[in-house]
Amino acid sequence: MVSRRGFLKSGGLALLGVGLLGGIPGFLAEAAASEKILSPYKKKKTLVCIFQRGAMDGLMAVTPFTDDYLKAARPNLFMSAAKSGTNNPLIDLDGRFGLHPAMKAFEPMFREKRLGIVHGIGSPNNTRSHFDAQDYMESGTPFNKGTSSGWLNRAVGLLGHDALTPFTAVSMTSAMPRSFYGDNPSVAISNLQDFAIQMRGNPAGANIAAKSFEDLYDQTASGLLKQTGKESFEAMKMLQKTDIKNYTPANGAVYPSSALGNSLKQIAQLIKMDVGLEVAFAESNGWDTHFNQGTENGIFARNVADLSNSIMALWTDLGTYQDDVTIMTMTEFGRTVHQNGTGGTDHGRASCNFILGNDVSGGLVYGDVKPLAVENLEDGRDLTVTTDFRSVFSSVADKHLAINNDHILFPDWKGDRVNVMKG
Repeated sequence: MVSRRGFLKSGGLALLGVGLLGGIPGFLAEAAASEKILSPYKKKKTLVCIFQRGAMDGLMAVTPFTDDYLKAARPNLFMSAAKSGTNNPLIDLDGRFGLHPAMKAFEPMFREKRLGIVHGIGSPNNTRSHFDAQDYMESGTPFNKGTSSGWLNRAVGLLGHDALTPFTAVSMTSAMPRSFYGDNPSVAISNLQDFAIQMRGNPAGANIAAKSFEDLYDQTASGLLKQTGKESFEAMKMLQKTDIKNYTPANGAVYPSSALGNSLKQIAQLIKMDVGLEVAFAESNGWDTHFNQGTENGIFARNVADLSNSIMALWTDLGTYQDDVTIMTMTEFGRTVHQNGTGGTDHGRASCNFILGNDVSGGLVYGDVKPLAVENLEDGRDLTVTTDFRSVFSSVADKHLAINNDHILFPDWKGDRVNVMKG
């Protein structure tokens, strides 16, 4: 006999899939009845995390525009909130910080106090290596490279119930992100239409795409099935029942035709399918702006427009599901206060992040950003990290997903949370 927990955890087996095996076991039927799971799973709270890989310039995304030191340090990159001439000014948020004009989609959410911004956020580890900084942030252990699991995978393990669905944790990426490494069930899906399985430690299963569950099973029957776990196969079977290709976003939502826009559109589909999605992950690339960063136009402006427009398309599309969803961005570090000689910025320290949701205590720019005089800069060159990323991530996970175990979620961290959430 296989234990109830062992059976569920080994594959996160879907109820529909169990039916294929000759009937729903009694313990699953009992669980379904006790939780009143619908269609076929009970609707859950969902945390959507977006990693901005490459290190976003937080000082350009949300600019302390009254700071004369920043103006002097960035003669070609500084942007003003003053409305003059033909220039597109910053969006004045509070008299001190201005939102980049390409992120105008965010302004209504900030005014409605559903969007919160944390400035001066980063890692206590001062590495300026993209690889190491991303690894530390995704593992949630900034001074331990040996951590085998990611913080989002540990969050899945703290959700307080058995995983009855293969869609509890989904990354819309071609490879499993570091955030999802670990023992708890998770799935990486590059595209819902051709569900590619990419499990950590299983290179033989990489980029396998099949038109049907049977085809996939035939390709993997020689031992690979045991390695990948049944959750991936049951996920494909469930997706086959949905017309993914002809999905029409609700409420007039228009997603950008970008990788991020496509990922968030698919996350919206999974949320509205009520398949039990609780943690979703997506990536936004191209934030390493060493050259020709631009101001109201250019590389950075295109990136922030794509980020904000994609997030707002998801938010609009969700409609009545908005109460159940919180969206949070993250980036490995920020950029230097001074511009460089090629019209860009180099690897820095602190940046900012965005948290959107109806349970967010928004309309505020949180954090401690001192005047950017040299004596206030980290190593005399960077915005100082005054908010440990774990103090924000733990606050969001606790309040939205009802997780309250920082010892497991972020080992070795004993700091205070930043209260960006209501309650």
